[in-house]
Amino acid sequence: MTQILIDGCVLSANYALIALGITLIFSIINLLNFAHGELFMVGAFMVYYVYGVFHLPFVAGLVVAALITAVIGALFEKFFFAPVMRSSTREENSMLLAVGTALLLDSVALFAFGHEQRGVPDVIPGVMQIAGGFLPYQRLLVLLVSLLLVGVLLWFVQYTRPGRAMRALAQDRDAARLMGVNVERTSMLGFAIGAALAGLAGGLLVTVQGISAGAGPAISIKAFIMIMIGGAGVVGGALLGAVVLGFAESVGYSLLPGSETYLLIFVALILFLIIRPQGIMGHPWG
Repeated sequence: MTQILIDGCVLSANYALIALGITLIFSIINLLNFAHGELFMVGAFMVYYVYGVFHLPFVAGLVVAALITAVIGALFEKFFFAPVMRSSTREENSMLLAVGTALLLDSVALFAFGHEQRGVPDVIPGVMQIAGGFLPYQRLLVLLVSLLLVGVLLWFVQYTRPGRAMRALAQDRDAARLMGVNVERTSMLGFAIGAALAGLAGGLLVTVQGISAGAGPAISIKAFIMIMIGGAGVVGGALLGAVVLGFAESVGYSLLPGSETYLLIFVALILFLIIRPQGIMGHPWG
């Protein structure tokens, strides 16, 4: 049980970065970013090359992962999503565009990185024993850095001027524009931050699980599960969804084979959405 709790905490903290990133993007442009898992994958590969191949400091790998994915997110928003969101058929076109960007990044990743599974050496070797469970120092690092980044993001959104602008944009785009908010710049900033969070999550988790070029779709599905559980566009819901999925994985992988774990998760999710389609903290539709 102790080991399940330890693994669940580590997964939940890292998944929170993924869930917050996709929630931030959804709340600003009202679009699920299907390429979120691919941005996770890009961040993981950046840490693999910077830290694992070129043997630069791990922190440098995280910085590169955040910068590269933030730039990709900003470019996608400015040149792809922003023009489409101004069109009269933005709902249909933006959905197709979101799928297209995911396929684009998948194809580029397969061409650039190949199919092989990659991993990196432990940043901090050693294991800590806690009440009969084992917590590698590497996983402790992932847990602490993830919690720190979540705290920094929540502080940024709550107390800084760009963060308040993003909150205003999420509540009412037209009203935010009338109040003097630079909607285009704020939207691009929000997309960049959301993408950077996915890249940082990938850069942290590659030290534990490794990465391959085909990992993107699976991570995107996990991100969608988290926001469906918690409620789309709700920060608290994203955090709650991350905790639920992290502990569900931890319990399932400890007791069942991996395929059966996600079979049960999907069945439980379907039943949950039948009862509460807006998620735990989401608002009723319509």
